[in-house]
Amino acid sequence: MGDKWEVRLSGTGGQGLILGGIILAEAGILDGYKAVQSQSYGPEARGGASKAEVIISTREINYPKIGEADILLAMSQQAYDKYATDLREGGILIIDSTLVTNIGASKAAHIYRIPITEIAKRETGREMTANIVALGAIVGVTKVVTEEALQEAVLDRIPAGTEEMNLKALNSGLHAGAEIEA
Repeated sequence: MGDKWEVRLSGTGGQGLILGGIILAEAGILDGYKAVQSQSYGPEARGGASKAEVIISTREINYPKIGEADILLAMSQQAYDKYATDLREGGILIIDSTLVTNIGASKAAHIYRIPITEIAKRETGREMTANIVALGAIVGVTKVVTEEALQEAVLDRIPAGTEEMNLKALNSGLHAGAEIEA
């Protein structure tokens, strides 16, 4: 990891990206870094635009919002269209290729097309685990936090009784992220 990672998780309401941002920030803290998380979503509880921003740093974090993301996760076409221009030059773009089909030109140095929602449905039978698959994919690609810290943060935040399903989702995402080439 460099001195600081600025990560934007984007999609639509109901995909669990706010929880995903909380989990990623907690994993950063568990790894001994400083971390902040912020969020915003449209007026619709489900289906509107949604984003969570996470900053993980070795230094003090003076401002909790990000301008240009080092890592952008796009879990819907609408999210990609809205936030792709906010990726820093040379950043990392991870798209859910199940739901994002048109990416056009990008400032990303590396683009990872991972069928996140498809993996969630196939591996757990539940589309709602796509956020956990996505976190695994991000860490598999970037190593922004350790796998151990991410697993601990997931287990701290998910509902009781869903541990096995969510760990399966997490491991599927880690595998997909580590195996894919940009």
